[in-house]
Amino acid sequence: MSLPIAQGFQFAGVYCGIKRNTSKLDCSLVLSDRPAVAVGVYTRNLVFAAPVGLDRSRTPSDKMRGVVINSGNANACTGERGARDAERMAELAGSICGVQPTEMLVMSTGVIGEFLPMEKIAAGINLCANQLAGNEDALVAAARGMLTTDTRHKIGSRQVKLGNRTVTITGMAKGAAMIGPNMATMLGLLLTDAPLATASAQSALKEAVHDSFNSISVDGHMSTNDTVLLLANGAAGGAPLAGDELAGFQAALNELSAELARAIPADGEGATHLITIEIIGCADRAAAHRIAKTVAESPLVKTAITGADPNWGRIVSAAGYAGVPFDPNQVTLHLNGELLYEHGSPVAFDETAVSKTIKENRDVSIVLRFGEGSGKARFWTTDLTAEYVHLNADYHT
Repeated sequence: MSLPIAQGFQFAGVYCGIKRNTSKLDCSLVLSDRPAVAVGVYTRNLVFAAPVGLDRSRTPSDKMRGVVINSGNANACTGERGARDAERMAELAGSICGVQPTEMLVMSTGVIGEFLPMEKIAAGINLCANQLAGNEDALVAAARGMLTTDTRHKIGSRQVKLGNRTVTITGMAKGAAMIGPNMATMLGLLLTDAPLATASAQSALKEAVHDSFNSISVDGHMSTNDTVLLLANGAAGGAPLAGDELAGFQAALNELSAELARAIPADGEGATHLITIEIIGCADRAAAHRIAKTVAESPLVKTAITGADPNWGRIVSAAGYAGVPFDPNQVTLHLNGELLYEHGSPVAFDETAVSKTIKENRDVSIVLRFGEGSGKARFWTTDLTAEYVHLNADYHT
């Protein structure tokens, strides 16, 4: 069954020579056939890449036409020349697609501190423009063109009937390491044919990102380039979504964002396990999210999972230094469905059997309950392996 694709969008991805490996695409183009509302959320790192600065200055907007993307070079820490190069990418894409340069957004990812090879990028944009298409093959090519150390592309789609119209949301993402987003190296692009007011789009994206792209971590390292964009071109027709229709759209956007976000740590560099951490019973969502993130980024928790060690002490103690007040005597912990710790005390369990559930399954579940509060959060992370260390020790920065 083919993936539903938002109406009015075309895609392309090509190899233009930024990467040494000619089998890895490194330039992508996404174009809307009409002006689209565009909003974004971005890295909070004070050291941010040139394309982040450009996109921040152009969003929110109600007249964007597309996004040009390169991988293999982050265009980060490149000063004034980097800013000019990001603007030049938008100008080149706009010119060849017949739209204004200010109607294009830019994404870059890859090695930090090197200038973009603009002649190669110009050639890549030209190739992309000649290959634009609205089918799944073109979408996959565009998704491949934004990858760096990823082992697979990450795409998804949702279709939802809202009143008398059906709207589609199509998304792509990249990321495998340098993953510790805090958005108000990982990229996400969400495209929809739903008609959205600019304020509604910004609010919807912020809500979707909180429990998806802001709820993942591989190594806790916040990138210079983290960006998630939402473009809504209204091709499905009708007035801008509001009320129950907007709520229905939000639910679909949240679901797709979570799917794409989860795919990032699932593809984490050197990872042998995807860890889902669920926090229940906190005072509020913010407290639950903070505890989840702290547990997720503990190297001792991560290495325990690598070694198939049901070490409840590492998990509970990580929660304790998250900076969130709670009653230690109310804490209960389940690992892969097995109760290890209840109301502040360890319980008897079959350590060999629990270890086996970790060893024999890529997915690991950690559930922590802190009381009867309404605050809850879900967070995805990876284990920490020797392979991750080798990959990043050898990666040129």
